[in-house]
This record gives sequence, structure tokens and C-alpha cells, in this order.
Amino acid sequence: MISEKLANLLNDQVNNEFDAAQAYVAMAAYCEHNSYSGFANFYLAQAEEERYHAMKLYEYLNDRGIQVKITATSTPKVDFDSVLDTFKVALKQEKGVTQNFYDLSDLAWEEREHATISFLNWYLDEQVEEEATFETHIDYLTRIEHDQNALFIYEKELGKRTFDPNAED
Repeated sequence: MISEKLANLLNDQVNNEFDAAQAYVAMAAYCEHNSYSGFANFYLAQAEEERYHAMKLYEYLNDRGIQVKITATSTPKVDFDSVLDTFKVALKQEKGVTQNFYDLSDLAWEEREHATISFLNWYLDEQVEEEATFETHIDYLTRIEHDQNALFIYEKELGKRTFDPNAED
């Protein structure tokens, strides 16, 4: 049985995932405003993915008989120095999410909550992918920072990204 402490932390993570989605929409808005629609598309797909992650937690808590409590989202950062800066901020955010899942996993292990341990393993694997993705984008954007042609091509490539929830599982 999930303890109240673990249930509350899982519920907090539902809300954290919605906060992350809002942050990615804010990054998309910055990109769109600065005529980087391909990067905006990337962030909008990322926001969809974060909402999917929130709902996966939501469903798990409901399956375990725990009522989810949705709170107001925090105000995301809306001003950035550059597209590269959005990716650096995103990586920092993802590292925070990874730490949240480490903390959740540590508590689940401490409480010997095996079903939750199994459930959280999916998120731990997902976070490795998330951090690697943003680190790669930062590397690419740093390399092509002053090459407007390369930036144009890279942006167009990211503009093709879509989110497929079926590919997540």
C-alpha cells in the first residue's frame, strides 16, 4: 500500500509534469515570436510529451485508489537570451525532473513499494533519454551558433518532430 508521504510526492510530480509542459509552451512562444517556428514545434511536441507523463502518473495514482490533486502551475520563464538558452534552461529543468524521480524511487525502495518501484523505472529510463536529447541539441546549437544556414537546416529538421504517445510505451 502506498504511504501518504509517497502518494503526496507522486501527486506533486503530476503537477511538476504539468509545470514542465507549461515551461515548454513558454519556450515555444519565445521561439515562435523570434521566427523560429521549427524550434517552436519541437517545444510544443515536448509539452505534449510532458502532459502525457503527467497523465501516466495520474492514471497510476487513480489505479491505486489515490485521488490526484491538481494545483496551479507556476509561472514559467518567458524571456531567453537565444534559442540555445532555451535548450540550456530545458536541460536544467530535465535534470530537476530526474532528481525528483530519483527521490521518488528512493522513497519507494525505502518503503518496499514494489509496484511503484516498477512503475517509476519507466520514468528513470525516460529521463536518461530526455537529458541526452537536450545535451545533444545544445552540442549541435553550440557548434552551429554563427552559421545561419546550418541553423536554418537544423530548425527545419526539428520542425518535423511529432509526439506519438504509442511510441512512449
